[in-house]
Amino acid sequence: MTVDPIVEAFPFVEIMVYMSVSFIIAFFGAPVFIQILHKYKLGKNIRTEASGGGMASLFRALHLKKAGTPTMGGVLMWGTVVIIVIMSRLLSYFGIIDASLLSRQQVYLPLFTLVVMGVLGAVDDYLNIIESKYKGLPVRPKMFFILLFSLAGAWWFFAKLGYSSLFIPGYGVLEIGYWYIPLFVFMVSATSNAVNITDGLDGLAGGLLNMSFASFAVLAYLKGLYTLSLFCAVIMGVLMAFLWFNVPPARFYMGDTGSLALGATLAVIAMMTDFVFVLPVIGLVFVVETLSVIIQIASKKLRGGKKVFHIAPIHHHFEHIGWTESQIVMRAWILGAFFSGLGVILGSMSL
Repeated sequence: MTVDPIVEAFPFVEIMVYMSVSFIIAFFGAPVFIQILHKYKLGKNIRTEASGGGMASLFRALHLKKAGTPTMGGVLMWGTVVIIVIMSRLLSYFGIIDASLLSRQQVYLPLFTLVVMGVLGAVDDYLNIIESKYKGLPVRPKMFFILLFSLAGAWWFFAKLGYSSLFIPGYGVLEIGYWYIPLFVFMVSATSNAVNITDGLDGLAGGLLNMSFASFAVLAYLKGLYTLSLFCAVIMGVLMAFLWFNVPPARFYMGDTGSLALGATLAVIAMMTDFVFVLPVIGLVFVVETLSVIIQIASKKLRGGKKVFHIAPIHHHFEHIGWTESQIVMRAWILGAFFSGLGVILGSMSL
C-alpha cells in the first residue's frame, strides 16, 4: 500500500480539528441562515402527487403540519465546506499550515461534485417553493443534468485519471475497461436520487449520511488517502451541526440542494477509494428506500393500481401504520450504524 506523504501535514488530530471547525461554523451559522430562509419565505411545500401518479392524500395528511418549514439547508452545508476549503488554502498560502485541502487532487472532484449538484438542487428547491407549474424542476431535465454531469465525471475518471477496474470483496480486482463509464454514471445518479428519496423525515437522511461519510473517512484514511479522509471529516462536522437543528421537530430541511449534492459526492468518493461495491452495504437503508419506491411504482403499473405499501418510500409506510417519526428515524439509524460498521470491515479486509 502506497502511503501518501500528506500524512505529515494532516495527522489524525488535525482531521479532528477540521471536523470541529466545520461543526462550529455550521452550528453558529444555522440560526442566522434559518432566519434568512424565514425572511424570504423559503419554506417547504407538501407534494400533492404520489409516486407513480395520483393524489398523495395519505402523505399530505401525515405531513401537512410541516408545510412552510424552511428548506434549502443544504446550501449552508456545502457552503460551509467551500468556506473550510478556502480557509485551508489561505492558511497554507500564508504558511500557517503546511498544506491545504486544494493541494491534492483527491479533493477537487468531490468538491466540484458537491457544488455543482448543490446548485442544481437549489434550483429545484426554489422552483418548488415558488409553486411553479412543475413543482420543481421537471423530472426529465433534472435527470438529464444529473446524467450529463455523471457522464463528464466518468470520462474524467476513465480518460484522465486512468480508472478502469474495481475491487470486489472476496474476489479481488476486476478489470472492466470502458464499462467503468456506465457504472460511474449509474452510481452517481442512483446514489444522489436514493438520498433524495430517503430525505423525508426529520433527521433521517442527515444521520444516515453522517454514518456513511464517517465510514468512508475511515476507509480513505486506511488506504492512505488522507486528504480525502479529511474532506469526509469536514462534511461530517457540517452534517452534525445540521442534525442539531434537523432532529424532530426540524427547524429546517436540507432540501434537494443537500440530498442530491451529498448523495452524488458520496458516490464519487466511493469510486475514488475503489470501494464502490461496499457503498450499497454502508448505505443499505438508502437502497431499501429506493427499492420500495420502484416496487410501488411497478406494482401500480402492472397490477392495475394496486399498491404494496400504504405510502412509498417505506418510511412513510411505517408512519401510516403507527410508528412515530422518532421511532422510524432511530431504528433506521440503528440499521445504518450496523451496516456502516459492516461496510468498513469488508473494506478494510481488502487492504
